[in-house]
Amino acid sequence: MSRILVISSQESRRNNLSTVISFLGDQSETASFEQAIATLKREAALDAVLIDGDAGELASDVIEKFPAFPFIAVGNSEKLVSIPNVMGLLEEPITYPVLTKLLHRCQEYVRRKPGQNKSTQKTKLFRSLVGKSQEIQNVRRMIEQVAPTDANVLVLGESGTGKEVVARNVHFLSQRKEGPFIPVNCGAIPGELLESELFGHEKGAFTGAVSSRKGRFELAEGGTLFLDEIGDMPLQMQVKLLRVLQERTYERVGGTKPIPCNVRIIAATHRNLEDMIEAGKFREDLFYRLNVFPIDSPALRERKEDIPLLMQELVSRFENEASKSIKFTEEALASLMEHKWAGNVRELSNLVERLTILCPNQVVDVKDLPIKYQHISVEEFNPEYPEELLEREALNSLFSDDGDDYDDDVDTTVENGRFIDPDLPAEGVNLKEYLSDLEVNMITQALDQHDWVVARSAEFLGMRRTTLVEKMRKYNIAKQL
Repeated sequence: MSRILVISSQESRRNNLSTVISFLGDQSETASFEQAIATLKREAALDAVLIDGDAGELASDVIEKFPAFPFIAVGNSEKLVSIPNVMGLLEEPITYPVLTKLLHRCQEYVRRKPGQNKSTQKTKLFRSLVGKSQEIQNVRRMIEQVAPTDANVLVLGESGTGKEVVARNVHFLSQRKEGPFIPVNCGAIPGELLESELFGHEKGAFTGAVSSRKGRFELAEGGTLFLDEIGDMPLQMQVKLLRVLQERTYERVGGTKPIPCNVRIIAATHRNLEDMIEAGKFREDLFYRLNVFPIDSPALRERKEDIPLLMQELVSRFENEASKSIKFTEEALASLMEHKWAGNVRELSNLVERLTILCPNQVVDVKDLPIKYQHISVEEFNPEYPEELLEREALNSLFSDDGDDYDDDVDTTVENGRFIDPDLPAEGVNLKEYLSDLEVNMITQALDQHDWVVARSAEFLGMRRTTLVEKMRKYNIAKQL
């Protein structure tokens, strides 16, 4: 029942409003304006406050002092409606539709209040349900609602959306959290072995059964059994599962002793079970047994605003596991948010792990992403280096010994622009003149090889066209006619 406080200095109005609230099946308390402040300070869990709007300033003072409570103004005071925590005006005579609508607004005000329902347990729980989108908030809310009950849950959604994560969260918040959580992938176990896997078997029940073995139902006793991909379960096994859900007992394969079953069932599938029922591939009676409380696990493309938060969470996990981290540019994130994500969160996790291996402790831009994830065009950055650095690198490369350019036993000096003998002459050398002659020689060769096309020659020499033109002017290099 909702707890509602009625504030008015008129005893008749307090009594009338209290009677109406009782008629709705809710709990009511009353207070005069003299008692209102003390009462509101004492009550921390009120669902709504009905206040006499005809009291004017008295009413507005009370409302503004308690912003955490949702108020409904009773009477004809339009001024009070402008205060944020006033959900609306309730005029007399009171009508049921108007009152219930305003009470619903109060309910939403309390439910969505900032900081509501925060706890260490839920922070730990929802670490794996990252996001701030409305879709993921709805999933969290449904988990909180169904977890304390023993109702069967059916988690629906595409592959990779985290259906097992939802199931584990339901278990974690339930009264069975101290019990085991046992997952079974119904699609990964051959049909002829599934019965033994679920219910166990006695020694000698079939060839190879050399000893008795507990099944998943027995292992999950007092806890939760998660039947993943229930849509892949063979029809004959569906009948046996239905019997267990109805009678709460089962027998091991080859056994005759009924075993009581105290297990909560959470099932999941990416298939449309209603279509399978139409096609005769899934039992309708089993569907309604499982579908007591369905939860839709949203596809990642339906909550793209959660992608940056998900990536931050995934990067943190890989950093803890492998001591490697990555960062993403804003453009890279924008490109990833344009992707369709057919594999959902699992595909995103795989991508982050791959990039952590390829680009450890680096910043990832659009061009660093695999081609299929590059959905926006960005200008490619081509760094320009000072000519001094480029010339120095060219000379280092020229004089480096790569093992193929010359034979150490051959006594030669400069031939066709290539420095062959690393030994300096005894009389010494003018390095500046030598390097100038070498540069002229290399530029001339490049121009000759490319028919004196300056742009192609500059590219061949690894320099800008304007730089090559300047050097040709400096050394007076021109094509001989």
